Amino acid sequence: MRRSLAPSQLAKRKQGGTSCEDEEWTCRSEKRRRSDDEVRESHISPFRKPLTQLSNQPACMDGDKHEAFIRSILSKPFKIPILNYTGSLGIRALGLKRAGVRKALHDPFAEDALVLYEPPTLSAHDLIKADKEKLPVHVVVDPVLGKVLRPHQREGVKFLWECVTGRRIPGSFGCIMADEMGLGKTLQCITLMWTLLRQSPDAKPEIDKVIVVSPSSLVRNWYNEVGKWLGGRITPVAIDGGSKDDIDKQLVNFISQHGLRIPTPILIISYETFRLHAEVLHKGKVGLVICDEGHRLKNSDNQTYQALNTMSSQRRVLISGTPIQNDLLEYFSLVHFVNAGILGTAQEFKKRFELPILKGRDADASDKDRKSGEEKLKELISIVNRCLIRRTSDILSKYLPVKIEQVVCCRLTPLQTELYKLFLRQAKPLKTLQEGKMSVSSLSSITSLKKLCNHPALIYEKCVEGEEGFEGALDLFPLGYCTKAVEPQLSGKMLVLDYILAMTRTTTSDKVVLVSNYTQTLDLFEKLCRSRRYLYVRLDGTMSIKKRAKIVERFNSPSNPEFIFMLSSKAGGCGLNLIGANRLVMFDPDWNPANDEQAMARVWRDGQKKTCYVYRLLSTGTIEEKILQRQAHKKALSSCVVDEEQDVERHFSLGELRELFALNEETTSDTHDKFRCQRCVNGREVWPPADDCDCTSDLSQWNHCFSKKGLRDQVLKASWDAAVSFVFHQRSHEDQRGVV
Repeated sequence: MRRSLAPSQLAKRKQGGTSCEDEEWTCRSEKRRRSDDEVRESHISPFRKPLTQLSNQPACMDGDKHEAFIRSILSKPFKIPILNYTGSLGIRALGLKRAGVRKALHDPFAEDALVLYEPPTLSAHDLIKADKEKLPVHVVVDPVLGKVLRPHQREGVKFLWECVTGRRIPGSFGCIMADEMGLGKTLQCITLMWTLLRQSPDAKPEIDKVIVVSPSSLVRNWYNEVGKWLGGRITPVAIDGGSKDDIDKQLVNFISQHGLRIPTPILIISYETFRLHAEVLHKGKVGLVICDEGHRLKNSDNQTYQALNTMSSQRRVLISGTPIQNDLLEYFSLVHFVNAGILGTAQEFKKRFELPILKGRDADASDKDRKSGEEKLKELISIVNRCLIRRTSDILSKYLPVKIEQVVCCRLTPLQTELYKLFLRQAKPLKTLQEGKMSVSSLSSITSLKKLCNHPALIYEKCVEGEEGFEGALDLFPLGYCTKAVEPQLSGKMLVLDYILAMTRTTTSDKVVLVSNYTQTLDLFEKLCRSRRYLYVRLDGTMSIKKRAKIVERFNSPSNPEFIFMLSSKAGGCGLNLIGANRLVMFDPDWNPANDEQAMARVWRDGQKKTCYVYRLLSTGTIEEKILQRQAHKKALSSCVVDEEQDVERHFSLGELRELFALNEETTSDTHDKFRCQRCVNGREVWPPADDCDCTSDLSQWNHCFSKKGLRDQVLKASWDAAVSFVFHQRSHEDQRGVV
């Protein structure tokens, strides 16, 4: 039998003396040692007593005695096994529910507290009868986030919370966050997520998990934003690459989590990855789904829309700074995704809204049709506005520096002019238009003209191969022409760009973002930068997602030496924050004004400290001015909820299409002539404008228009008279008088 060697037991046995039992134990030990011929000192205390049966328990008892025995034990009060301990036992006893009235997670009466829900006030009589454990509590935004939210963001968070909790539209739990670029849509959605994951009027989390679906280029940006605003309070799972098995494993781990406080409640994933692995995510439920750049869901028939719509999630938020860029049926798809049934079925919507509105907007519509269309439009707005919030970038005037935007009309070079006229004489699309037809070749011809406006090098291969419209064009190029060198003097816009970069480099410490719709144009930018020895980085569709986030972060660092950031508007025009630069050149326009706006908003964002300059380059009298005019017309439709699809076939009459294939060589700006501006006298603007001047209604995008001299004197101070023909000028958030 083993004896305890604990000091307390040794002391007891020492005080009690050595019993006979100890003597027997000692004798047995001595005999064992002798038999084993071991001569070593024993480490077992000779004072240890054997374990004995408890003396206070009856050897045998009946049921009554046993019950009395147990009651005697339970009647004794609990004593802390630490002598003289007087500390607190804690606010709550382990395993016990707190009694009394429930409390909000954060103080609703604190200074600047953002209260999303306030429980109804109860009278003293009702309070006595109410179950205190079921009383609703305040829902208050975490002060860590509440103190950094701007007034419009506080309003946006409250709107989002009311929508996803079904308080704005009973039975509907979705909404569209349609603020313009730079207003902090990401921060508002992070605040919404954090609030829902931690509290509700029932004093418990409203949801358990959140999925954020975004373009692949923004996955890492979302991850960084969550870390920036929430610190170490939560760790999201961001999936931006990896093998199929690895991704499936991460998704299974996420979707299988249960409980009120799960370790990783936020999943950030790209649209493409979600579509490919949707089967795994469909096996579980998610409290909230957020779709960034949600205008990708404009087509309800594509696989991504179907995969997301099948997701078991009642609460849905769609984020898009440009949600009203498409036709009515596509706009219906966005609203239907977040709140199914609010506008009826697609067939009902088409009959009730789409057909009357489109009929009323037709150029040949009768007064009755126009009136009916306006009424249906207002009805549509009243329904959708209950689940859509939109604020313009004018709000940023309080927080961001001045933004100056110039639309610079650049003359074509002699080579471009000859190539342009040759194409117009030879192109077959003109013949099909005369016959009242629209073909694929017409759209291809438009692309060829747009590339020619950028630089003749972009259509050089077509000239070599003698493609349609460019037969014999090779003879127009200079002798010994080679595409290895950029030769900016062959393009009016490239000549102006070369001036802008040279003056910016030599007279300022600013960085520049160059944006184009074509990767071929980015190749020309690279050649120009190498010839001028400008340090640059390039982001297009070939760059991996992980690398995109790294180069953006590096470029934004003030200590980074890169001077130019080349950006493909198709690959990275949305969501990127390029505040390391404060000058942006939009080298070619897009049919969709929303795409241009997205790209131009990359530098004028939160965190920008310098005055921003945006240069939009257009070739004078060409198809590019027609594109700009179409943009201005569409943006001026103040009573319209949606812009129709930005394709040529749908929006242009045959007469307008014929105008696209025309070159106006006798103008300084075809756009200025079309708008019939009455402000300008001898190429200079007159302030104030004449009383009967009506150009502001059509020219609402730009507050000033003036000659090349104005821009030369104000901005670049360079001799570029040979390139620039005219300039439209807009200066944001300052008194417009005295600018020119």
